[in-house]
Amino acid sequence: MAALAASPCAAVAAADGEGVSSGGERCVFCEIVKGNTPAYKFDEDDVCLCILDIKPLSTGHSLIIPKSHFQSLQETPPSVIADICCKLPLLSNAIVKATQCDAFNVLVNNGKVAGQVIFHTHVHIIPRRKGDNLWSSETYERNFIKHNQETKDLVSGIKELLFSPHNDHTEGSTIPKEL
Repeated sequence: MAALAASPCAAVAAADGEGVSSGGERCVFCEIVKGNTPAYKFDEDDVCLCILDIKPLSTGHSLIIPKSHFQSLQETPPSVIADICCKLPLLSNAIVKATQCDAFNVLVNNGKVAGQVIFHTHVHIIPRRKGDNLWSSETYERNFIKHNQETKDLVSGIKELLFSPHNDHTEGSTIPKEL
């Protein structure tokens, strides 16, 4: 097992007020980035840090954490999200090989209702094994989409928001305006 290590990049999260929640508590991920809290780290660059989750759902359960503090995915700049996404294939392949698991989930809990506990954007890579029963897709009741006006209105509303002049994330979008 790798030695417990803290991030050497303390300056990134040391800015005034960074890493403090709206309730005034210190952010554990910012403390890890600053080197104040130890973590099992296995990858790091200027933007992100990759560590093992301290409360894993399975062996190898890992987190990709931006070094800058963003409370939610909505607050995280597209360039940071892109950096996280670019790491996923390399990291997940290494985790799959190291844990000899059968598959993995990539998960983002975004918001309290979605199960977010630490309000600092992060992505979970969760190794899975046949029969692990972490959550079985067979237990979800899923219905086919309804082809009705409500569905058409939902698509129109999303498109309107995507292509609104107030949305600064549409530059370079390849989303078609018509179905």
